[in-house]
Amino acid sequence: MIEFKNVTKIYPGNQIACEDVNIEINTGEFVCFIGTSGSGKTTCMRMINRMNEPTSGEVLIDGQNIMSLNPVDLRRKIGYVIQQIGLMPHMSIYDNIVMVPRLLKWDESKLRALAEGLIQKVDLPVDYLEKYPSELSGGQQQRIGVIRALAADQDIILMDEPFGALDPITRDSLQKLVKKLQRELGKTIVFVTHDMTEALTLADKIVIMDKGHVIQQDTPENILKHPATDYVKNLLGEEKLNEAKTSYNTVETIMIKNPVSIEEQNTAYEAISLMREKRVDTLFITDKELHLKGVVGIFDLGKVGRRNPQMRDIMTDAFSIPNDTKIIEAIHQFYVLKVKNLPVVDNENKLVGIVTRASIVDIIYTNIWSDDENAEDSGEDFSDVVHLLNEAEGDSNA
Repeated sequence: MIEFKNVTKIYPGNQIACEDVNIEINTGEFVCFIGTSGSGKTTCMRMINRMNEPTSGEVLIDGQNIMSLNPVDLRRKIGYVIQQIGLMPHMSIYDNIVMVPRLLKWDESKLRALAEGLIQKVDLPVDYLEKYPSELSGGQQQRIGVIRALAADQDIILMDEPFGALDPITRDSLQKLVKKLQRELGKTIVFVTHDMTEALTLADKIVIMDKGHVIQQDTPENILKHPATDYVKNLLGEEKLNEAKTSYNTVETIMIKNPVSIEEQNTAYEAISLMREKRVDTLFITDKELHLKGVVGIFDLGKVGRRNPQMRDIMTDAFSIPNDTKIIEAIHQFYVLKVKNLPVVDNENKLVGIVTRASIVDIIYTNIWSDDENAEDSGEDFSDVVHLLNEAEGDSNA
């Protein structure tokens, strides 16, 4: 557990960065600090590894005051990811990943297996270990930055706006990756962001700061439903507050079960015959155990002409969501990815359902308008959600 007890930080010139901060971060929690520039969020995060030191009060890790610890030893036990990535340009990707374990005197014979296992966790080829940072895209470099922070098996990872400079699609992909790794590995992540959507998507708990003070700290659901002040309402924005009116149930409650799928060894002719029979223009590709492998659309099949390749040879990657994804998170995915539908998988990556835009329309109607006899005259501004739905093209496989 990480605890802030009456923590104040004052910089030279009597500049108060944060004042009387009290926060508890439980082991294994994903906590996002959010606020406008100068709110104190980064100052607080950097006090956890003594990059900043409190003027008064205490920061405790598992009950121990960090000021009693050697700062270098402390920092080696805490992972750190920044927006600028911080990879050493003159070092290979392999050497970047194993840098901290080497400093900790780990057995060199174990480092290769460690690096290979980590790079595969972020869906990059093992041979990328021999490349240099300049040979990777910004998103790929940031993936390396994430696994470098995991390499020494630290229990706490600090992330300072790590995805702020990335394009929306790459950013969304990395958000999903970090959340997945955090759940799998049980790490405590403290994440600084100025993006409320990012905080709502990632966090178990959000700490909202303004002018050095904690204004509200709670789960995303409770903050959306019960914003403490007008500042919090403005930070959330009208669109997010409207979304909060929709159900916090998981997508399992609205997904279509047993979506149309075909196995990866089936041929293009078999696929287009199935499309015609089921009146759909998209098929999800699975193996014999229903693990999701990819997706094929009608235009992919049109390109192969009279050839009859197997699905594994023409399918593309399918972005999926876990079956415990909340409905408002699925709405966000439709907006960011501009997709027609979202396949739903269980914790073994088996295809269990599909969420369509029609499903989202149904739940929004049920939660916002169905109980309003005078909905047409209610004056509710629903344009943000309508815009969100219109951004994704057409519905298919419904």
